[in-house]
Amino acid sequence: MKALLILLLAGLSAVAAEKPNVLFLFADDMTWKAVNALSDEDIDTPNLDRLAERGTTFTHAYNSGGWHGAICVASRTMLNTGLQLWNAQAAEKSLKKDYAGKKRSWSQLMSAAGYRTCISGKWHVGMPADQIFDEAVNIRPGMPRDRKNAYERPVEGKPDPWSPTDTAEGGFWQGGKHWSEVIVDDFEGFLGSDDDRPWFMYLAFNAPHDPRQAPQEFLDRYPLDRIKLPKNFLPVYPHRDPMGAPQSLRDEKLAPSPRTPFAVKTHRREYYAIITHLDEQIGKILDRLEKSPDGKNTFICFTADHGLGCGEHGLLGKQNLYDHSVRVPFIVAGPGVKAGGKIDAPIYLQDIMPTTLELAGAEVPDSVEFESLNPHIKGEGTPREFAFGAYRDLQRMIEKDGKKLILYPKAKVARVFDLKSDPHEMNDLIDTPEGKKIAAELFPVLVNELKRLGDGVDLKAVYSKL
Repeated sequence: MKALLILLLAGLSAVAAEKPNVLFLFADDMTWKAVNALSDEDIDTPNLDRLAERGTTFTHAYNSGGWHGAICVASRTMLNTGLQLWNAQAAEKSLKKDYAGKKRSWSQLMSAAGYRTCISGKWHVGMPADQIFDEAVNIRPGMPRDRKNAYERPVEGKPDPWSPTDTAEGGFWQGGKHWSEVIVDDFEGFLGSDDDRPWFMYLAFNAPHDPRQAPQEFLDRYPLDRIKLPKNFLPVYPHRDPMGAPQSLRDEKLAPSPRTPFAVKTHRREYYAIITHLDEQIGKILDRLEKSPDGKNTFICFTADHGLGCGEHGLLGKQNLYDHSVRVPFIVAGPGVKAGGKIDAPIYLQDIMPTTLELAGAEVPDSVEFESLNPHIKGEGTPREFAFGAYRDLQRMIEKDGKKLILYPKAKVARVFDLKSDPHEMNDLIDTPEGKKIAAELFPVLVNELKRLGDGVDLKAVYSKL
């Protein structure tokens, strides 16, 4: 009997050992373009480039929007509950009660499947991280604290009141060490545990969210004459007020309005610098993992909660539905993942939740509204036909087959883009026969999807445009 018990325990141990570790690397405010290997941006991301070479990139990964200006809250709530936008909003007020006790969040489900769960960095979800994860260290707020001198700057010809390298400004430097570097230390601590369970690590960087601070050596890599103005630069976006992105909105207030080439290039320089600094920290994590016995059996995902304008279309934030703000980098690597692969089918970044639950042999609750990517990774499955987006009751969007429709219901504005010929979304086709045809095809698909998801926005006001 004792021998049988030993054999049984050994068998269970072997099954547990086959489960892959899961390393989730999460950036904040990082557009899909900000990885050199994925776009034509002149930005240095050698470590993310090598991760893309080692694994598979989903080139059209979306965040479906937000119900207030903090898009990160919506994105992260969807990610950790598996609920799509409006159901996630409805659940937000009772998250602490519903999830802390009922074990329904991503990490809790991984824990139930036998995983040791760890988090470091930004959380910003309405349930306590230390009740959701086994180990929670250096849990950060929504953004590093900034100061008034970080806004409506710089003005050409005047001294810049803000320095992204001055540690006295606090922000990412608060505590004495850059927050991105602290996550590397925390990863080392998690990896050094003698716990023999497979692990799930949720490493959530605040970078490259503003205040975009990085050491001087990273700023020095991007002299202002290296920075190109976005092709879709505008001094002022014509619909910014009715779409909910006025100059008074915190993100938009970072630079003066109207936008100037000098101000936009300065902000992009700081954005690139903190991303390259972030990339270096990710490189340290990947290097350490490769030297670890766990390295060969770890599934890695790198993505971000949403993108960012940073001067494109005259916008600085993420409260819009252009590709620079709704699309994110999304790279997976690990056992069974094709090296150098690219998949163009539309996905939502939150699809990573059921994907990893499946890999862990965990329960995927019926309430989860996102889809596992494992069939696509294996070259199987039926891809989504489209992706939708929403911001408050002020904006709606659908992308399908390289065509895009954006609606601003209160402004009675519709915009149409052919992304294959116009990837920077500069040529609005709504007043052309081609554009009206595209809009007429996409509008009912969007309406049906919004109805399915319980979205009560009234789109009748813009129907005449279509």
